[in-house]
Amino acid sequence: MTSATITSKGQVTIPVDVRNQLGLAAGDRIEFILNDETGRYEVVPATRSVTALKGIIRKPAKPVSIEDMNAAIAERGASAR
Repeated sequence: MTSATITSKGQVTIPVDVRNQLGLAAGDRIEFILNDETGRYEVVPATRSVTALKGIIRKPAKPVSIEDMNAAIAERGASAR
């Protein structure tokens, strides 16, 4: 069984064989999910493909033009200064 040690700051280095098995690389995010049946936590990659995001945001009722987007960005940028 693979194990790791928790540092005083609560950090853990995920062993290389576990990272490889999960397909993790530097900068990737992971999720800790409680399995209600077993009472144990599962570590899973928090990566999703772009296609999995389809449909999360509804299409606008009226299409927005590039000019409208640029104007909104410029307006917001000017008010931030």
